[in-house]
This record gives sequence, structure tokens and C-alpha cells, in this order.
Amino acid sequence: MPDEILRLSNVLSITGMSRSWLYCAAAEGRFPSPVRLGARAIGWKRSDVQAWLDSRERVL
Repeated sequence: MPDEILRLSNVLSITGMSRSWLYCAAAEGRFPSPVRLGARAIGWKRSDVQAWLDSRERVL
């Protein structure tokens, strides 16, 4: 079964982070990198975002 792709607005609401934090953290390797969906579209794999959330819960 293919992984669901989340768009930016969904990722922001799930994580509670800002857009600038998300892009900066992805560039630094602290958040999953987006996947390219087209020439001007990106998204994040739900499983990657969930794995990141799960790792954060263990730290807290």
C-alpha cells in the first residue's frame, strides 16, 4: 500500500511547527525531507512525519 503524501498545511497542523522552522529543520536534517510531486509541488510521507513525531515523544 503506498504511503499517503501530506501537503504543507497538513504537516504544519500535525507538528505545530512554523513553515520557516520546517524548511530550516529539513535542510539541517532534523526533520524529514519533502518529496517532489511535480515542478512546483512537494509533500511529506505520512510515515516519515509520524516517525519524527514518535521520536520526539520519546525525548520529552
